[in-house]
Amino acid sequence: MTPTVSDTIVPDSEHKGLVARLPQPWRNLALIARFDRPIGWWLLFWPCAWGLFLGGGTSRWGILAWMLLGAIAMRGAGCVYNDIVDADLDARVARTALRPIASGATTKRAAWLWLLTLCAVGLVVLLQLRWEAQIVALGSLSLVAAYPFMKRITGWPQAWLGLVFTWGAPVGWVEANGFDRMAPLGALYAGCWAWCMAYDTIYALQDREDDAMVGIGSSALSFGRHVRAGVGGLYAMALLCWGGAVWLTRADPLALLALMPVAGHLAWQVVTLREDGVDPLVKFRSNRFAGLLMAAAAYVVGAA
Repeated sequence: MTPTVSDTIVPDSEHKGLVARLPQPWRNLALIARFDRPIGWWLLFWPCAWGLFLGGGTSRWGILAWMLLGAIAMRGAGCVYNDIVDADLDARVARTALRPIASGATTKRAAWLWLLTLCAVGLVVLLQLRWEAQIVALGSLSLVAAYPFMKRITGWPQAWLGLVFTWGAPVGWVEANGFDRMAPLGALYAGCWAWCMAYDTIYALQDREDDAMVGIGSSALSFGRHVRAGVGGLYAMALLCWGGAVWLTRADPLALLALMPVAGHLAWQVVTLREDGVDPLVKFRSNRFAGLLMAAAAYVVGAA
């Protein structure tokens, strides 16, 4: 019998039991917002923490909690929007065919209402920020709106995702500093972009065959046989840029040592990466820990 969204959860769900206990309509909404896969909101949240900490806001725990809530809500909103736009493509890819909108279990009207609800939560979070950070946060909306279409027009949609998914770094930095001292932020954001493009290339390894069949772009396809080298180069770029951000914040060789744990973790990902059906998801999810290590480095440097 062909599985349906009512009797299975998407293959990379992390909280099958929790989501499965919800009534079916609510379960579908939770799946659309990826509440069963918290890795996404952690990856969206960590750059917020890096920007805030490196910018000197190491005591701003209250605003950091608001940023976490914002990351959960806006990551969910972005996923709902993406699923609405990509319903036709999702229905043709094995890993995404059971998504509620693609399978018809949830209507697009219900999805739009859910999207507006999540955006309302995001608005509450936005109002907690200083006005400069509010302006920066709103600047991401055009990037978010364009992202679902990138895979249809380019072989490198992960490059656009890198701009979108790490926008929290400028928000966090400006929340701590206003529009002062922007040079370290430029280096930090460039490193965040490379980090995101690398980890999403790893994630895209799961869909290479389906993406090629459907005819949509992916950096995992574009790198071809050189995925490991591509990911390694992007992670190296991330570390170099983060090193520049640290140096511009605190010109002390000892400060750069704070990056050693995250550098070791990213090196482990590259060296041990296997292009099979299981390891890419494991490596992708491990970036939650990479984000924590980078947050610790930003805290140490920002608090000094």
